[in-house]
Amino acid sequence: MEKHRIPRDSWVLVCDGVKALFLRNDGDAELINLIPVEIYGDKTAFQAPASDRPGRIYQSQGRSRSSVEAVDLKWQSEEAFVSDVARRLDQLVRNRTVKHLIIIAPPKVLGVLRAHLTPTVHSVVKGEVANDFTMLPIPEIEQRLKG
Repeated sequence: MEKHRIPRDSWVLVCDGVKALFLRNDGDAELINLIPVEIYGDKTAFQAPASDRPGRIYQSQGRSRSSVEAVDLKWQSEEAFVSDVARRLDQLVRNRTVKHLIIIAPPKVLGVLRAHLTPTVHSVVKGEVANDFTMLPIPEIEQRLKG
């Protein structure tokens, strides 16, 4: 992982599909000191109902059947959560609370988040890390960002 320069008062978003940590660097670029500002979500937020096999469709004529791809309710829930995180980021940027932002998220979530970010938020993003750090303690996140 590459080293990221995080100046004082920069924000770091550590996010996955069910949890988001909004952190602010109260240290400087060399000695990162991340302070939690907001925490959204929870790892036990969604439990998808289990199914043993996909649904079936019967043809209107004849006796043939086809299976139907199951809807991924868990992923739909995660996409909605990431969309909410993007809206919150937009509020923070518009209120001039966030001026520099580093985003840390798994690749799939990062892609969805990018799609939901407004141009205003894109302008303050200074770096991205495609990893899942949401379950790490803050000191470990600081160590990994130092490189």
